[in-house]
Amino acid sequence: QVQFVESGGGLVQPGGSLRLSCLASESTFNIYAMAWYRQAAGKQRELVAIITSGHSTNYGDFVKGRFTISRDNAKNTVYLQMNNLEPEDTAVYYCNAPGVTDDYWGQGTQVTVSS
Repeated sequence: QVQFVESGGGLVQPGGSLRLSCLASESTFNIYAMAWYRQAAGKQRELVAIITSGHSTNYGDFVKGRFTISRDNAKNTVYLQMNNLEPEDTAVYYCNAPGVTDDYWGQGTQVTVSS
């Protein structure tokens, strides 16, 4: 069955870095765009970054050059490198294939940025 497993979150101080990983259950997802989303407590889920099958990328305005999305098709894995983290980045981070598997969400990985 369809499955996404997010990992790499944790507690970091402002200015710190984390690298998130998303493992997809099937190589089929290599032909789809993949995206990272996040949802802070009490707020709606928002798009963080997206990468196409051709490795083109786009980011939410709040990223401000701090994050990089990438993918390794041989590993069925999508990454999100996050640098210069801010308290406002605190949220649960999820990955998915937008418009394809929107009803299949993993558990997400918690990112907490606090001093």
